[in-house]
Amino acid sequence: MQRALGGIGMLGMLWLGTQVGMAQTRPAVAPLLQVSGAEVPVQLRRVRLDSHVVAGMGETRIEMEFHNPNARVLEGQLEFPLADGQQVTGFALDIDGALREAVPAPKAQGRQVFEAIERRQVDPGLLEQTAGNQFRLRVYPIPARGSRRVALTLRQTLPADAQGLRWNLPLQFARGAAEVSVRMDASGTGAPVPSTPLPWQFRLQDGAYRAQWQGRGDALPAQAQWRLPQVRQLDAVTGGHDGERYLLAQIPLPVQAVARPLPTRVGLLWDASGSARQRDRAVELAVLDRYFAAIGEGQVQLTVLRDRAEPVRSFDIHRGDWSALRAYLATLPLDGASALGAWTPRAQVQEYLLVSDGLSNYGSGALPALQRGQRLFALSTAGARTDAARLRAWTGAHQGRALVLSSLAEVEAALPLLLQQRAEVVGLEGRGVDRLVADASRAGQGWLRVMGRVQQPGGELSVRVRLADGRVHAQRVAISAARALDGGLVAQAWASATLAGYAADPVTNAEAMRTLSRQFGLVGADTSLLVLETLDDYLRYGIRPPAPLQADYDRLHALRIDDAQQARRQRLDQLALQFAQRQQWWNTPWPKGAPIGVAGLIKPMAVADVAASVEESMAYQPAPANDAMARPAPPAPAAPMARAQRARATGLDSVEVTGSKASDTANRGAIGIALAPWAPDSAYARRLRDAPPAQLYATYLSERDQHAGSSAFYLDVADLLLAKGQRELALRVLSNLAEMQLENRHVLRVLGYRLLQAGAPELAVPVFQAVLAMGEEEPQSFRDLGLALEASGQYQAALASLYEVVVRPWDSRFDGISLIALDELNTLIARERVDATAVDPRLRRAMPLDLRVVLSWDSDNSDMDLWVTDPNGERAYYGNRLTHQGGQMSQDFTGGYGPEQFSLRQAKPGKYKVEANFFGSREQLVTGATTLSLRLSTHWGTARQRDQQVTMRLKDRAETVLVGEFEVK
Repeated sequence: MQRALGGIGMLGMLWLGTQVGMAQTRPAVAPLLQVSGAEVPVQLRRVRLDSHVVAGMGETRIEMEFHNPNARVLEGQLEFPLADGQQVTGFALDIDGALREAVPAPKAQGRQVFEAIERRQVDPGLLEQTAGNQFRLRVYPIPARGSRRVALTLRQTLPADAQGLRWNLPLQFARGAAEVSVRMDASGTGAPVPSTPLPWQFRLQDGAYRAQWQGRGDALPAQAQWRLPQVRQLDAVTGGHDGERYLLAQIPLPVQAVARPLPTRVGLLWDASGSARQRDRAVELAVLDRYFAAIGEGQVQLTVLRDRAEPVRSFDIHRGDWSALRAYLATLPLDGASALGAWTPRAQVQEYLLVSDGLSNYGSGALPALQRGQRLFALSTAGARTDAARLRAWTGAHQGRALVLSSLAEVEAALPLLLQQRAEVVGLEGRGVDRLVADASRAGQGWLRVMGRVQQPGGELSVRVRLADGRVHAQRVAISAARALDGGLVAQAWASATLAGYAADPVTNAEAMRTLSRQFGLVGADTSLLVLETLDDYLRYGIRPPAPLQADYDRLHALRIDDAQQARRQRLDQLALQFAQRQQWWNTPWPKGAPIGVAGLIKPMAVADVAASVEESMAYQPAPANDAMARPAPPAPAAPMARAQRARATGLDSVEVTGSKASDTANRGAIGIALAPWAPDSAYARRLRDAPPAQLYATYLSERDQHAGSSAFYLDVADLLLAKGQRELALRVLSNLAEMQLENRHVLRVLGYRLLQAGAPELAVPVFQAVLAMGEEEPQSFRDLGLALEASGQYQAALASLYEVVVRPWDSRFDGISLIALDELNTLIARERVDATAVDPRLRRAMPLDLRVVLSWDSDNSDMDLWVTDPNGERAYYGNRLTHQGGQMSQDFTGGYGPEQFSLRQAKPGKYKVEANFFGSREQLVTGATTLSLRLSTHWGTARQRDQQVTMRLKDRAETVLVGEFEVK
């Protein structure tokens, strides 16, 4: 006898748009194919919808054909929401005229593979979940004046109430199509009853109700919903998947309405983050009106949640009057990221109510530990943007429910879920069936669903349910009496229910969630669906293809594993050689006088002389040409240099650093860093700068609606607030980047850089952890996280992250970053007490520097250049990587992110000018401009190291900006 009480009540979620009444459900918004840069919109030519219902479960396959009328190849992105309970279980893309089914892949790997193959201009397709129950389909290429076909498969256990099942056809995918065909059938139910008049009717054929329709998409109704009458009796079915058998039992329960005892001390968790602006405040307040009226007398302890939890405030309720609290909520600005786990439960609170969309994108995503007996309810009015899985899991684990409402009309129907006693599963046992999970979310409507994995066909399921009136209802289900169904509907219903239970603690359950999602092909927070063009692509990335290609894949994959291990060993050998060459550079006593025969190089660093001096310096120190992009020496364009002169005229922000030995050299004087002030010149930036400090945040709020989609706006405001000493508000404004373009690692990378610059590494670490989860294929993700971990004092973890940059084989476009990370790793080892035994001995040597500059940027497929001009007037840059006095520029990055590094072991006295140049970009910039992050260090790698970090944005190709100066005395 196996007991499985752990999953009881995990599915305590009700989507009122489909449960309360079909007339109240708002039509779903039609998804649009987003294509950047298309002169003429891509056309949706044909859509075919096939929908089937059996045993209370539904499956819909949506096949779409997109036509590109433009004369160039395009990439398309289709973003769409699904209703709660709907699950994407299949995706196919046409390859050589035939639809090829996608295979599951880890989410980060799926994105990595898609973008890598996209650069080769072949045929990948990717379907991934973005946030809440929203999904994104990426297809490349859509050929010039050609078409692509894609197919989606959606499955769900249909919502049930006392009158039967609810069946909703996703017509939103077809409304814009020139041609649409619909086929539907339902078996095991009564005749479908439509909610509104529809252009087709069902007829009973071969034991199933069937319907067909053809026409134009614009002739479709706004929505198509049916009620499927269902006999109130026990129904059990089984289905297979991958050699296993699974059970689903639908058990009828008495429908009861019993009021529950209400608390007198309530904790209200009010999500006031930026995404709260998309919730319906009127609906939320209407629910709270009735909730507090039912409580009558009590106290509310309010915790406002944004990028952090604000101090708790107490409000009294007297005869249901909560006007003081209501008025306070009305004054709260909705701003900042969502840190839903950043609060501490209080022992005296009996029940918590979380008002939020459930999207937790900042800090820890785990729910704080509630005390035994503390209940948790949740309320969201964010529709498909709601992270239903999170709210369902959190509330289900604490004897509560999650309510998602769409309109004021649904409030009255929602109240029983909040105010009435719920039925609870108190016993769940299986003989010959294990991995049991119960869905009691519809017990109030008279139905309980139990699922499990069948081990013995002669087994039995035993369920005990405490009803709302306190009585215990018992039910036994014989496995042998269950009907066998073809297909994977039953198995995937079990997998979806089990996955939902894991959502309460996604960090602890991460591996179990990944395993389950990949086993059943479920698109979720950890797993995507991927289609590749060739067998070689599947082999290259270690992704097992669909059935037709599997035999050849299995035969060749073992050989690839041996090749990968050999490549890793060869990489370490090659890197050890490069590191030895860098040591040779560091040990060389470079001359500090003027270059012989080039007297003009010792002029003062007049702006007009810099470009000419570079050409002369090339005569005595030839520089290796860059393999990726052959370019001439950088010119001295008038506009950028005028900008540098303007910055110099306004003065440099000076930071004096006490001198120290850089290595074993003689003591020298102080080394100073002077940063050039950088300020945006937009109209809103001028208005914000002109605002009095006390009005700056209010001015920002008044400007925000006009610039809500601009990450540059939040960056600028945060800078101004920091400059005015309003750090907490600056960090709040900055955190809005976590709310924008969800799962955009480029924007999050900028956020992480700014948090480090603001001296908040403890906030930057989880941001860079999220970036790493999205972009593990990019070494910059490991390096950024390693530097953030080091800044936060987590030295051993920092070492491990930096060493990944060193040892992993990377795409050739990232050549050069490993040596930079190795410098940082060795400096960490020398400065802090860490265990470095895992580091190859050939790669262990710290090499301190007088001066070091590192340039990074946020946009992929972009080329930024670091320029450093020394007191000789000689510029170090991509075409002159080694200067007369030993200044070394790292390898040029032309494909995105950087970093590029300038190193100088022994700096001769004088001024060193640091500039950044935007050479070019091959992608649309996510922040409206490329954001540069520069770190200037003196006496780097010693106990007296001092750093200055600065970020700035460049919009135009060939734009050059003065970053600052070192002055060595």
